[in-house]
Amino acid sequence: MDVRKRNRVSVTGRKDGPVVVLAHGFGCDQNLWRLVVPELEKHFRVVLFDHVGAGGSDVSAWSPERYSTLDGYVQDVIELCQELGLGPVTFVGHSVSSMIGVLAVVQEPGLFDKLVLLTPSPSYIDDGDYRGGFSEQDIDELLDSLDSNYLGWSATVAPVIMGNPDRPELGEELTNSFCRMDPEIARVFARVTFLSDNRADLSKVSVPTLVAESARDTLAPREVGAFVHRQIPGSELVTLDSAGHCPQLSAPQETAEAIIAFVQES
Repeated sequence: MDVRKRNRVSVTGRKDGPVVVLAHGFGCDQNLWRLVVPELEKHFRVVLFDHVGAGGSDVSAWSPERYSTLDGYVQDVIELCQELGLGPVTFVGHSVSSMIGVLAVVQEPGLFDKLVLLTPSPSYIDDGDYRGGFSEQDIDELLDSLDSNYLGWSATVAPVIMGNPDRPELGEELTNSFCRMDPEIARVFARVTFLSDNRADLSKVSVPTLVAESARDTLAPREVGAFVHRQIPGSELVTLDSAGHCPQLSAPQETAEAIIAFVQES
């Protein structure tokens, strides 16, 4: 399969610049990066893509067997980096894609120069002293609600994830993005997103890493950002002055500046 077609790969920006790969989260596609791309492409070669089953990807490439764990998405990222042959890249993963990036770096560290984790969560479920933000019952109810009425679930949950109730257009955009996804694919990807536990993988990351959390995020509270920062050796932590789980939409300038500053660090 043609990786560029499978993942609707787009390459823009400076041909002589460092390569930055942007990976979107659950229910989204590469369009959600559009407000940060104009700043990033002034400095970098920017690679955008859609996970299989999202946006303009080749949906025929999706199967529940391949994508019932994060491993299928990890292999896609590795294949994409190998296919493009652009040398070591900085991988910027939003939400669940932050853990996809972690796993890809652990498997093939030579493909990656740096790693940016935007609003990451290695596990959404509270466990002992670890606070992921949700109980097992919370997640079970969330997934049951998704199963019974995906469009209704999207209309209810997306604005909460986005935050910024004073800017309802942001929640509406995320709702519309969720609703464009095939419900069956969304059900599988939601379980992968909300039930995965990658806490033990963080300490295996061997490339310079930036953890960029949102100051006010109902999905990934700041305790999670602090945990990720502690677990990844030598990582940096920045708290964006933003609300919600999608700062690339709610605070694009600050998000872009944080990425630029980190990638340009020697």
